[in-house]
Amino acid sequence: MQLPILENRPAPGETARELLALPVLDRDAISSKPLPMTRAEMRERQWDEVDVVFVTGDAYVDHPSMAMAILGRVLEAAGYRVAILSQPNWKSCDDWRRFGRPRLFFAISAGNMDSMINHYTANKKVRNSDAYSPGGRIGLRPDRATLSYCQRAREAYKGVPVIAGGVEASLRRLAHYDYWSDKVRRSILLDCKADLVAYGMGEDSIIEIARRLDGGETVKDLRDLRGIAYAMGASETPPSDALVLPSFAEVREDRLLFAEATKLIHNETNPYNARRLVQYHDRQAVVCNPPPLPVSQEVMDRIYGLPYTRRPHPSYQDPIPAYSTIKDSVTIMRGCFGGCTFCSITAHQGRIIQSRSKESVVNEIQQMTDDPKFSGTVSDIGGPTANMYEMKCTDPKVEAVCRRQSCVHPTICKLLGTDHAPLVQLMKEARETPGVKKVMVASGIRMDLARRSPEYMRDLVRHHVGGHLKVAPEHTDPDVLDKMRKPSNDDFEEFTEEFKKESAKAGKKQYIVPYFIASHPGSDLDSMIHLAVFLKQNGYRPDQVQDFIPAPFDVATAMYYTGIDPFTKKPVHVARHLRDRKLQRALMQFFKPENYFEVRKALEQAGRQDLIGNDCDSLIPAAAPPEALRARRKDANARFSGQYVHQVDGDKPTNKQRRNRKQSRNAPGNSYRPRSTKNSGKRKKR
Repeated sequence: MQLPILENRPAPGETARELLALPVLDRDAISSKPLPMTRAEMRERQWDEVDVVFVTGDAYVDHPSMAMAILGRVLEAAGYRVAILSQPNWKSCDDWRRFGRPRLFFAISAGNMDSMINHYTANKKVRNSDAYSPGGRIGLRPDRATLSYCQRAREAYKGVPVIAGGVEASLRRLAHYDYWSDKVRRSILLDCKADLVAYGMGEDSIIEIARRLDGGETVKDLRDLRGIAYAMGASETPPSDALVLPSFAEVREDRLLFAEATKLIHNETNPYNARRLVQYHDRQAVVCNPPPLPVSQEVMDRIYGLPYTRRPHPSYQDPIPAYSTIKDSVTIMRGCFGGCTFCSITAHQGRIIQSRSKESVVNEIQQMTDDPKFSGTVSDIGGPTANMYEMKCTDPKVEAVCRRQSCVHPTICKLLGTDHAPLVQLMKEARETPGVKKVMVASGIRMDLARRSPEYMRDLVRHHVGGHLKVAPEHTDPDVLDKMRKPSNDDFEEFTEEFKKESAKAGKKQYIVPYFIASHPGSDLDSMIHLAVFLKQNGYRPDQVQDFIPAPFDVATAMYYTGIDPFTKKPVHVARHLRDRKLQRALMQFFKPENYFEVRKALEQAGRQDLIGNDCDSLIPAAAPPEALRARRKDANARFSGQYVHQVDGDKPTNKQRRNRKQSRNAPGNSYRPRSTKNSGKRKKR
C-alpha cells in the first residue's frame, strides 16, 4: 500500500491549525463537573454512550498540569463525550466495559510518567510510593502499563480503534534500549497492538483523530497525520519519502548502529524540516510521521482556559501526592530548546517554546483567588523551565532548516531571542493580582539565560524565592557537562554570586539548593570526587541526590547502552555495575556517616587517600565514626535477617521466628527432602 505524502511542508513559524478550525463550545456550555468516571455519572449527564474512553494509569485529577485532564477537556470542548477510566484493574477487561462500547476509540496512556520509571529506582528496586496514586499507594498500575491497557481494550470490544499516547508510548515508538530488561526492545506498537501511537503533545492529534473517525474514516486513513506512528503489515509498502533507519535486528546486534539510529532520530525532531522515519522489524515496517506543529498562543490560551475544577475527582478519599505539588501552580509555557541529553522534555514537548498570553495566565490566577481554600501563594509559575517564556528564534528562515540539537549548547545561539522582559512583566502582574500574597518560582531556572537579564535576576530574588532556590547544575566536570549538554560549572558559580548579591541588596538571607546527577555517562570516580570536593569547599550538603536512570529514547541512554556518543562516535565511560553506581552516589553525600565506607572505598580505588584524614580539606575522617559502624551493622542485619546464617551483632531470632522457620522447612513440597509429599509421590509412580 502506497501512502499519501504529507501535505506541503509548513511555512516558517506556522502553527497547528487544529483547535482554531474546530467548532469549540463556549466555556459556559462545558460542564463544570469533572468528566465521568462511573456509569452513574454518565447517566447523570443523560448519556447513553460515550465517544471516547480515556484510560490512564494515574489517578484522575482535573487540573491543567495533568495530561488526562487537558486531553479530556479539549475533546469535551470540541463536542465529544469523554469518560475517564483511571487506574483500572488490568487483570480482566471488566473495567474496560464500564461505560459500554465507545463510539469512536479508546485513548490509552500509562500516565504522566513511564510506568517502569514510576515503579523502580535507578537501582531497580521497587519504589515505596506512587505520587500519582491515592494515598501514594503502589501497585495500582502494571509494569509496562500501555501494553496491558491496550490488550484489555482489544479484548473488551473487538473492532474499536485503540490509540496509545503519553510519555511511555511516545518514547518507545521505535526500537529502544530498555534499562529494566537490559536489552533493546522493539517498537511498543508491535507489543501493545495499538492501531496508532500519538506521540508528543496530543491535543492536535486526538481532536483530528476524533473528527475523522466521526466522519467515517478508518484508522488506516489517519496515517497521514503529524505526530503519529503506526505499524504496517508485512505485505504493505512503506512511504517512498521516508528516511530508513537501521532495522530493529541491526540495532539489537550492533551498538554502533544503535548509536547511529539515535542520531538520525534526534536530527528529525524539528517540525519544520523533520522527515518521516521508517524502521523495519523483521518483515514489518514501523512508520513515524514528522512531529506535530507547535500550537499558537491563541490555542494555548483556549486549552488552559477550559473550566478545570483543579481538584482530584471527588470519589477519592486519600490525598494524591502529586496533586499537593501542583494544585496551586500555573503553567505559562511548554517546550524546551535546552536539549539536555538525559531529559525527555525536548523529545516529548518539542524544542519550540509555546507560551500563553499574559492575560490568560493572570486570569487563571484570578480564578484561583476565588477559591476559599486558596492560601494566597502561587506555588509555581513556569513550565518545563521557569525562564524560556516567549523566547524563540529571531530568524524564521534559519529555524525552518536548523537541525541543531540545542539552542544553548555548546554556546547560546546568536539568533535565539533571550529577552526576559515579557516574563518580568508577567511575574509583576501575577504577584500584584488582588488576593495573591506570593508567587513562587519552583520550575528549573536556566541559569545561563537568567544571567543575561539583571532585571529578571533582581525580581526573581526579591519577590519569587522563599528562602531557597532550587537549581540544577547537574555536575562540575567539563566532560560530563558536555555529554549532558549543560553549561560549564563557572556559569553556576557566577549565577550563585549574582544571586547572593541581589539577596544582600534586598536584605534577605537566601540560599541556593543545587541538584546533581550521579553515574551519568562520562562520569567516573575521578569526576565524582572532583564534585564532592567542590561541594565540601562551597558548603553544600545536598539532602536529595539523583541517580541517572536511562529512560527510553534519550541520547544519554544511547551513551549508557552503547558506550558511544551518538553524535561524535567517540567512546564514553559508563558506570554500569551497581557497585560503581553506589560509590558515585555516596560521594555526593560524603558527609553522611552511613556512606563512610563507600566513600572510603571510592577514594582508595581512585588513589585519593589524601582526602582521608582529620584536616579541614579531607572529605572523611581517618577513622570510621560510630554512626558509620552502627549503620553497617544495621545494613548487614537487614540483608541477612531470617536466612540460615549467623546473625551479626547478636540479634537473635524470636521463638515465633524459629517456629515459622521450622514449619517452613517441614512444609510439603517446599524443599527437596526424602520425606516430602512431592518426592514420595514420585517414588510411588516409579
